[in-house]
Amino acid sequence: MPVMVCKFSIKDLEKLSGVKAHTLRIWEQRYGILKPSRTDTNIRWYCNEELKNILNVSLLNNHGYKISKIAELSNTEIATEVSKIVDSEINECEQVTSLIISMVEMDEQRFEKIISNQILRHGFAHTIEEVVYPFLHKIGVMWQTGSINPAQEHFITNLIRQKLIVAIDGQVTTETIDSKKFLLFLPESELHEISLLYFTYLLKSRGHVPTYLGQSVPLLDVQKVVEIKNSDYIVSVITFAMESTQDYVNQLANSFPTKKILLTGYQIISRELTLPSNIKIFKTPAELIALVS
Repeated sequence: MPVMVCKFSIKDLEKLSGVKAHTLRIWEQRYGILKPSRTDTNIRWYCNEELKNILNVSLLNNHGYKISKIAELSNTEIATEVSKIVDSEINECEQVTSLIISMVEMDEQRFEKIISNQILRHGFAHTIEEVVYPFLHKIGVMWQTGSINPAQEHFITNLIRQKLIVAIDGQVTTETIDSKKFLLFLPESELHEISLLYFTYLLKSRGHVPTYLGQSVPLLDVQKVVEIKNSDYIVSVITFAMESTQDYVNQLANSFPTKKILLTGYQIISRELTLPSNIKIFKTPAELIALVS
């Protein structure tokens, strides 16, 4: 099976590395740091190796290395210097850059090192919200440009998913008088469950009782589970474009008139929806916790 070659424009590199396109051109022309290929019409494009290289160079440059000195280093020497930085305390933005490199290289060991170090220093919730969420946003940019290999995206999101499941499993819930029952699900055809898993972790860590149904769940099945579990709250995330988001919101409200329904996701927060009285919208994990406190 042929290897998929991802093609990035210089604007793609700018978005993903944070280095201005003008600066990238100077680095390319003056120091030979980038070596673009060209289309038949003489338009520059950059491959995975060039993306990885510029992310590494950007990381070193942000830590005081002069471009002229970086240009003298071999790829192995650059990787060694980057590893030293990743092992030290670096800010969230640079951790995101390191995660992109681990995705491009499909390097599970590097991913584990970044996430584990961050969790040890700042805690699980901080790591997800300040490192993983911005990283997933960057992946979204790569999808929009059509420059990401689906295998790389599946590789890294499954590693994140595993971390979340382990964290959820590690929370021992002791029900109290203040504990609430939550049902969490994604609508049919909705497959992006990272946020929903994180909400499950947050709720369970605060003594609530979540029931997680996962991806692509028909509304009829949700109704049956709500009857069995007698849930207080229903939580869902909608990111894909439905035929009518408003109709689905109305259907949810009518299906569970006595329940509190909490919704988020791009198709919810980016639209002007008429909200039934039993539905609330939240944009951040903090807003979710505030709504149920």
